[in-house]
Amino acid sequence: MLTMDDIIRDGHPTLRKIAEEVPMPPSDEDKQILASLLEYVVNSQNNETAEKYGLRPGIGLAAPQINVAKRMIAVHVTDDKDKLYSYALFNPKIISHSVEKAYLKAGEGCLSVDESFPGFVPRYARVTVKGYDIDGKEVKIRLKGLPSICFQHEIDHLNGIMFYDHIDKANPFRNIEGAIEIDR
Repeated sequence: MLTMDDIIRDGHPTLRKIAEEVPMPPSDEDKQILASLLEYVVNSQNNETAEKYGLRPGIGLAAPQINVAKRMIAVHVTDDKDKLYSYALFNPKIISHSVEKAYLKAGEGCLSVDESFPGFVPRYARVTVKGYDIDGKEVKIRLKGLPSICFQHEIDHLNGIMFYDHIDKANPFRNIEGAIEIDR
């Protein structure tokens, strides 16, 4: 079981690497790593488990965050209608996105970043993501709202990009023209 001790922190070189594609069909080792990513985010949202193991709550985790430079992410998040998006994907890619932008009113955080980086992180309002599930079957998901932002954040990790790279350094709370403000 992954704990906070397994999650590398900001400044570690793996977080800035471009992760490698996972060969399909996935190996048993890669399946195990992917399953452990999802297990962490699910466990971290269970108050009892999180407290027992000292897990910081998260809605997504990417393999580079546990020092594995491979294209794997896990997301466990609900949208504004309480629909659960629980996915563990190999080689996820954004295959289309809206022109319209969105951002989280409260800003973004990251399990690999201990300090706070206040500011708006512009993201696409809607994305379509294609990837492969734990059995190597292709999956295509259309996302908006918080799930869309979460997937973009995790996919950024696969490309060595941190959420704060998107914040306008000169004016962190600058109005993002025509963007949807997401309040959660």
